[in-house]
Amino acid sequence: MSQFINAKDTLVTDAIDGLLETSGGALTRLDGYPHIKVVCRTDWDKSRVALISGGGSGHEPAHAGFVGAGMLTAAVCGEVFASPSVDAVLAGILAVTGTAGCLLIVKNYTGDRLNFGLAAERARAFGLNVSMVVVDDDIALPHLPQPRGVAGTLFVHKIAGALAEGGADLATVTAAAEKTITDMASIGMSLDTCTVPGSAKEDRIAPGKAELGLGIHGEAGVQQVTFQDARMAMDMVLDKLSSKIADGPQVAILNNLGGTTPLEMSVLAHELATNSKAENIKHIIGPAPLMTSLDMHGFSVSVLPVDDSNARHLGTPVDMPAWPGMMMIGPVKTQPLPDGLSPIKPIPSANDKTRDIIAQCCDLLIAAEDDLNALDAKSGDGDTGNTLATAARALKSALDRMPLADLTQLFRAISNELSQTMGGSSGVILAIFFGATGDACANGKPTAKALMAGLERISEVGGAQKGHRTMIDALEPALQALPDGIAAAAAAARSGADATASIGQAKAGRASYVPEENLIGHNDPGAEAVARLFEGLAKVM
Repeated sequence: MSQFINAKDTLVTDAIDGLLETSGGALTRLDGYPHIKVVCRTDWDKSRVALISGGGSGHEPAHAGFVGAGMLTAAVCGEVFASPSVDAVLAGILAVTGTAGCLLIVKNYTGDRLNFGLAAERARAFGLNVSMVVVDDDIALPHLPQPRGVAGTLFVHKIAGALAEGGADLATVTAAAEKTITDMASIGMSLDTCTVPGSAKEDRIAPGKAELGLGIHGEAGVQQVTFQDARMAMDMVLDKLSSKIADGPQVAILNNLGGTTPLEMSVLAHELATNSKAENIKHIIGPAPLMTSLDMHGFSVSVLPVDDSNARHLGTPVDMPAWPGMMMIGPVKTQPLPDGLSPIKPIPSANDKTRDIIAQCCDLLIAAEDDLNALDAKSGDGDTGNTLATAARALKSALDRMPLADLTQLFRAISNELSQTMGGSSGVILAIFFGATGDACANGKPTAKALMAGLERISEVGGAQKGHRTMIDALEPALQALPDGIAAAAAAARSGADATASIGQAKAGRASYVPEENLIGHNDPGAEAVARLFEGLAKVM
């Protein structure tokens, strides 16, 4: 798999330097590359308790992305998924620790515990006051004697960081960190494993499956479960956390494990906010990538009981882009549509023949959804089938309120329905087409000529003509042949659609941005949809 890196050996140092170069001068590093990779605050004066965390890289923005006022004083970075050395940790301690001492926040992995622990012992030999806490929030393996430290580590960073920034002493900061670790819990789910630079991707999660309770280094989960949708995924995760969130108000971290799109994360946030098992979760941090696992297509949820004290510490603003802040979870707020945009409700009327024709058209488009998506993936974004099928389903469900006995009003009603339910440029074009057809009917034109008037209008507005590799390549010949019967129209539409496969340069639509080699040999999806529509109608009429 190709990645935007230069070389595996310089990946981490390149990334750290990129972080520093774009920090506005807020961050610096120790001059110990490549073995010592320590990111520090530039404004640190050692008068307060220092907070140091770190571990293997690949979890960005953790840990270096949380170095700043109110969170970490320094982050010690190892190679990807590898603990930093004892010398690197010691260098970080010596660089930022003053008389107030420092707290090491360590995730519960053997390498981290050993290397941070030995560095702490050496620092104490220098006379420094060093405390260490070990984060073990992962509940995926409930009987494991050494649970892993995962995204709940961010709770510790934020609460301890707020206390240290406010001048609390080391004992107070350490006690708050330990209580946070005791009270919190985390678990994750993923649809795929991560890609470690320089290594072959492990392909252990089968299509249609998700892995529950996997680690942030790509470790296998507790179980593979059947994946259905975001609602079921979030429900499974919350079920595992149910004993932890049963009593009293909670705050949750909704963490992107690295490869989940923002759109998906917002859907997961909605499922968390509305799931009955999460009724005690009153605050949320995220959704955001906070403790990632390279490009893992997954998410995790961490929970912590919230009271006045830790809510204040978690809610204190910090000036670092990676921290999303803590928000209250509340209901969706709505307001009425502006005047002029409220849906127009036509007066319904019955006509069984017209109803059957429209229903058949809708069924044809729904059945063609996957094929049209596949065609569109060659020349666009792969959603033509979805767009048309979504509109078809909406139109079919609206038939009971359509003026089926009045073609003039029917065309206008279809235009209005499509403008509300069909996305993208296709929705606008077809809304204009049917609206103009209705206007032509109102002016006394017969149906065939009214449809041609609708076609002329979309050519005027959209700029597309026959030969431009759009739906017009099939629609125009079909409408021209329609007076000779539906079979003639279907044949003309098919000929026009097939001709688009030899057009290497589209002159309208998204395909106009696509190279010729992607287009040749493949029908335009809009033209193909028109051809299938007429061919389907020819079989039943």
